[in-house]
Amino acid sequence: MDGCPCGSGQSFAACCEPVVKRIKPAGTAEELMRARYSAYATGAVDFILHSTHPDRHEECDRKAVQQWSDSSQWHGLQIVSTSRGGEQDVDGEVEFKVDFTENRMRNSLHETATFKRVDGTWFYYDGEVHAPKPYVRSEGKVNRNDPCPCGSGKKHKKCCF
Repeated sequence: MDGCPCGSGQSFAACCEPVVKRIKPAGTAEELMRARYSAYATGAVDFILHSTHPDRHEECDRKAVQQWSDSSQWHGLQIVSTSRGGEQDVDGEVEFKVDFTENRMRNSLHETATFKRVDGTWFYYDGEVHAPKPYVRSEGKVNRNDPCPCGSGKKHKKCCF
């Protein structure tokens, strides 16, 4: 694998791999977020479960995490914003967007994740998923009996309907 799945521009070996393989701990909440995304992309389910806060382990379904990781094609991670989560903080938030394909359908996930640090180690604690914004039509709807917008002079129902 050349580039890191997290999109940092570095190699996986220089970026997320040492965190995912637990050679070194994540220094910030964002670094843990990037490593967790890379773990999903590379199938490192043990790391995903290990980096979940101990209070949340009961909510983790290993089989579901494994299935989502394996059945999805991961297209990219975008960090939207971070709040706290630095090397001196005990908690932090990372808002991110993930694009992936699952069951041949392109999907996206927009979430604000909460992280907590326990004894110097960052853990994913919880996340709030942002619902997609509904499509809002900018122009009025063309009714069947309106003139066709293509300019033919015919009613819409007899032309491009």
